[in-house]
Amino acid sequence: MTAHGAIAAGHSLTAEAGANVLREGGNAVDAAVAAILTSFIAESPLTGMGAGGFMLVHTPSGENHLLDFFVSAPARVASQSDQVEFMVDFSGALQQFNGGAASCGVYGTPAGVWQALERFGTMSMRDLAAPAVKLSREGVPTSEVHEFLYRILTPILTHWPEGRAIYAPHGQTPRAGEVLKFVDFGEAIERFAQEGPAPFYTGEIAQRVAEFMADAGGTITREDLAAYEVKDRTPGQTSYRGREVIANPPPSSGGLLIADSLLHLARREGVGVPELVAAMDFANRGRDEEFVRGLSTDGFWHRFLTSGEDAVGSTTHISVLDGDGMAVSCTCSNGSGSGVIVPGTGLSLNNMLGEMDLNPLGVENTPGGQRVTSMMSPTIVLEGGRPVVVVGSAGSNRIRSAVLQTIVNVIDHGMSVEHAVHAPRVHYEDGTLQAEPGVDMEQLTRIEQAGIPVAHWDRINLFFGGCQAVGRDPITGEMEAAGDPRRGGAAIVV
Repeated sequence: MTAHGAIAAGHSLTAEAGANVLREGGNAVDAAVAAILTSFIAESPLTGMGAGGFMLVHTPSGENHLLDFFVSAPARVASQSDQVEFMVDFSGALQQFNGGAASCGVYGTPAGVWQALERFGTMSMRDLAAPAVKLSREGVPTSEVHEFLYRILTPILTHWPEGRAIYAPHGQTPRAGEVLKFVDFGEAIERFAQEGPAPFYTGEIAQRVAEFMADAGGTITREDLAAYEVKDRTPGQTSYRGREVIANPPPSSGGLLIADSLLHLARREGVGVPELVAAMDFANRGRDEEFVRGLSTDGFWHRFLTSGEDAVGSTTHISVLDGDGMAVSCTCSNGSGSGVIVPGTGLSLNNMLGEMDLNPLGVENTPGGQRVTSMMSPTIVLEGGRPVVVVGSAGSNRIRSAVLQTIVNVIDHGMSVEHAVHAPRVHYEDGTLQAEPGVDMEQLTRIEQAGIPVAHWDRINLFFGGCQAVGRDPITGEMEAAGDPRRGGAAIVV
């Protein structure tokens, strides 16, 4: 039984930064903040100072808090026709993303990370930022996962000269082992640690962002940046097999759809692939126009889960547990990235207004100033009031299926957190079941015989998400952690 804690993150350097904080006596939020800032360097371009996110905190006293620092739409939203179209190829599964200045929303990570530490942390931001700043100058060796990531994102990363200078300085994106330096990104983190978020919302950096947007066809203004606020939301809650599940509430959709799927599965005695497909289909069908419009209304979590059929209504993640019982589940994202790096600021901006998954009714119907909805689903499962699973994922629309299957693997199938994260996954959407190798072939055959096409993948792939999870045995108190190999995840118990 450890006295310090456990952390899982999307990169070994990210996880190590958080683990060192736990070793030094910092709490789970301290560790999460150090890891988040390090991820801005180690996991570029998935996240950064120009991104947004959510942090779900369970305190030792049993309180649950959800800090929403996700991206907001500018007061004036540009037309989708003003965005730049890119096709990203996930080893044969093509997905369209839109980038450019018109796809950028008002970033939230500087404000959110600062507020999280002020409210729940114990250490100084300068100390927690130091590893990230050092790493930005020394450079990050490219892993095999990031070599693949850079390759599939090449059209976005290299479309503008600022991106080419960082990600393809020699004419092509880096191979595994090559070192990339992110000096400008590190300088932005260092300034943030010294001055707080003010320069990014009301100061010099905000001015540069607004001027660049005006010249490049974006719509973010100084007024949009100055008006940005972190939202303190009441987390959504549901139950599953006698456990309490705490998740990301509306106006985000991911947590609600996971809760919807869990309630659907709770009516079944066993959970195999056919049951998972039915639950995913059930949630998919619930995501209609009424659902999307309802997300911004009060009480929608409860209304959605108690109505309807059967009376059931480029992202990175960090999960942390500490020895005092504090748990943190934090997901941050730049989307697939807009490709826009604002000169002189160290800000690589998100493309959340260009993410078709997040704007199913069209970006033109996104109200100005409103939070963009999100699939990001930081989740904590409690048993007897204590965290037993802390999980979240990357992966756009696959976030909810990845988190759902990890929870089911632990609770229904009795897997360890590591086995639950590593187990082969499926994802059902648009009438086709995507299946990783290792999924039970007999069950897949039954699904095909029922008339549902199955796409058989020949290897695990980041298409299926990137779950990072930590857990605690409710009887022994022993901690465990698992990083998702699909995205080069790493886990440390200290």
